[in-house]
Amino acid sequence: MSTPPKPPQEPEQPSGAPAPPSAYPYPNPQSPGPGSAASYPPPAAPVPGQQNFYATPTLVGQPGQPGQPAAGHPYGGQGPYPQVPPPPPPSGGGGGAGRAVLWVAVGAVVASAAWAAGVFLIGGKGAEADLRGYTAPANLCSSTDYSSFETEYPDNDGSPTHNALKDPALDESYCSVNLKKTGSSYADAYLSTQVDLHRKSDPGPEFTAMWKNYGERYPDYDVETVEDIGEEAYLVSEDTTSGSTSGSLYATLAVRDGWTTYTMSYSAYLSSYDDDDDKDPPSLDDVKDWLKTDSKATLDQLKD
Repeated sequence: MSTPPKPPQEPEQPSGAPAPPSAYPYPNPQSPGPGSAASYPPPAAPVPGQQNFYATPTLVGQPGQPGQPAAGHPYGGQGPYPQVPPPPPPSGGGGGAGRAVLWVAVGAVVASAAWAAGVFLIGGKGAEADLRGYTAPANLCSSTDYSSFETEYPDNDGSPTHNALKDPALDESYCSVNLKKTGSSYADAYLSTQVDLHRKSDPGPEFTAMWKNYGERYPDYDVETVEDIGEEAYLVSEDTTSGSTSGSLYATLAVRDGWTTYTMSYSAYLSSYDDDDDKDPPSLDDVKDWLKTDSKATLDQLKD
């Protein structure tokens, strides 16, 4: 195995060689040796009353002259022989420098492969949207199944509200239905559905953070995980009626399947002036069951 090259060392002066010019000629200046490229006449005698500066001209940037100490000399001076540059690394392969270059190249390749694998695994920019075959129709009300609620609310809403958004990054459809009991002139409860097709980014992490932790933002709401609907689903609910004539009943089932998200929400409000028992809302457990059943049926209808 080859050893790394040693740093160059300044050769020793041969005996009898003239002393190198001093970098500081004052107070005992030395004249350049015979045959030097810079030969000057002897210095003039000092004039009384004037300060005597350097007796020889200052050659800035030349070795051994003030203002530019020679590189590599421990005291700024210059030896009588030129510095010897280090030899180049051996070309055969086995030298330390050659191995260092090789390891740098290998490291770059490994880092590039790891980056590419990370982008592939987490669905980086340019990843194909995993929509699981769902669509977002222009009129979601025509695809919303809420038959489970019809026993409690038999009067159909003749004019449900719906809207839709079409964009390269997101397709979204929304529907809102007024639920009426028999003989009601106004809505006794409200049901809404929404489906979002995320075409440019995976909504998974944000969906989980928002719905699984819903109770952290709103402590009065209960959150439970629902199995067998989509890839993940959460049911958020609150009941403030407590058998009284006031308060509200609320429940939302949020579902994510791939890059498609879906919600079905129910809400009912009791008024203090309505004493008709027939107007009371159903139990929260019934509402939860209806949301699960009708969400499954609606998601099936939204598939291609």
